[in-house]
Amino acid sequence: MEVVIVASGQDGGELAARLVLAMAADSPDVVLGLATGGSPLPLYQSLRRAVADGADLSAARGFALDEYVGLPPEHPASYHSVIRREVVEPLGLDPDRVQVPDGMADDIPAACAAYEDAIRSAGGVDVQILGIGTDGHIGFNEPSSSLASRTRIKTLTTQTRHDNARFFRSVDEVPRHCITQGLGTIMDAGRLVLLASGVGKAAAVAAAVEGPVSANCPASVIQLHQHATVIVDEPAASCLEHADYYRETYANKPTWQQF
Repeated sequence: MEVVIVASGQDGGELAARLVLAMAADSPDVVLGLATGGSPLPLYQSLRRAVADGADLSAARGFALDEYVGLPPEHPASYHSVIRREVVEPLGLDPDRVQVPDGMADDIPAACAAYEDAIRSAGGVDVQILGIGTDGHIGFNEPSSSLASRTRIKTLTTQTRHDNARFFRSVDEVPRHCITQGLGTIMDAGRLVLLASGVGKAAAVAAAVEGPVSANCPASVIQLHQHATVIVDEPAASCLEHADYYRETYANKPTWQQF
């Protein structure tokens, strides 16, 4: 696992965008795992600028991490809407090649199984973009989630619903259930890139990066991934015990070693 500490969330987004663009240059049909929330926005903004400058991501495919259950796709806070608004349209992706879990399905377990099958049929996710919740969740895998879990329905914690209330008129409108890729599904991706910014994420980042691998902090499972990169700004890095070492390691990284 590589930990990169940057000056700001915007710097982190630009760094992550370099990786995505490099992978797309090697494989135009790169499969992206798409997170929502505030953490990945600087990445999507950096990619938007790159596309405006001539980068081509039109052949890329995508799979969203999660979706609320019972929220219509046209609702502005649904992840169907967010992914379309923040990723598909500004990056020039083909909407037919970007999938989001079906939170309105009559048969939720069948919809979850179909989503797993779609990811496998695409050859798996090449680079999974991740944020992290204040309670250490990735996707909507809340504390106590199985580290081997697959795409399934989950009940959101009170903390997560309050954290996400800013996207709704009130916390009462935040759905209680979601469909999320499981931790096992996330770990199948070829590359993981976790972005975090702000002091509010500092404790969760430290637990994920330096704490024990535990279902109590679902994000800690990324310690077991062969190619995981954690990009955090200075406030989000403020609880890291080995922050100086991470800075030294990145500053002295061999030129031949790929990011």
